[in-house]
Amino acid sequence: QVQMVESGGGSVQAGGSLRLSCDASGFTYSTYCIAWFRQATGKEREGVAGAASDGSTSYADSVKGRFTISKDNAKKTVYLQMNSLKPEDTAMYYCTARPLWITGGYSPCGVQSPRGFGYWGQGTQVNVSS
Repeated sequence: QVQMVESGGGSVQAGGSLRLSCDASGFTYSTYCIAWFRQATGKEREGVAGAASDGSTSYADSVKGRFTISKDNAKKTVYLQMNSLKPEDTAMYYCTARPLWITGGYSPCGVQSPRGFGYWGQGTQVNVSS
């Protein structure tokens, strides 16, 4: 049974930092793209960062230079270190996963769209006040 459990959300002031964690289980971790998406109230879900087993990472332009995604393969845990937080980062953050190898071949671990990500956690709320 696939499980993805997020933790680490909370409330911080602008400029502060948080580290989110995602514990994943129930699938072949090394062959999946693990990513973070977020959804603010009244807005569509958007990709934040993704990481593949080969070490490649991808980031949304809005978080480049501030957020860092990393993986502990032994623990099957993915982290999202968020620095220099802004009020516009306020959202529910979701951990998600999809296979890297699909019918058409290898699909890089991008986060332009939530399409294809079949496993989702319940989310952890991040609130950034000004």
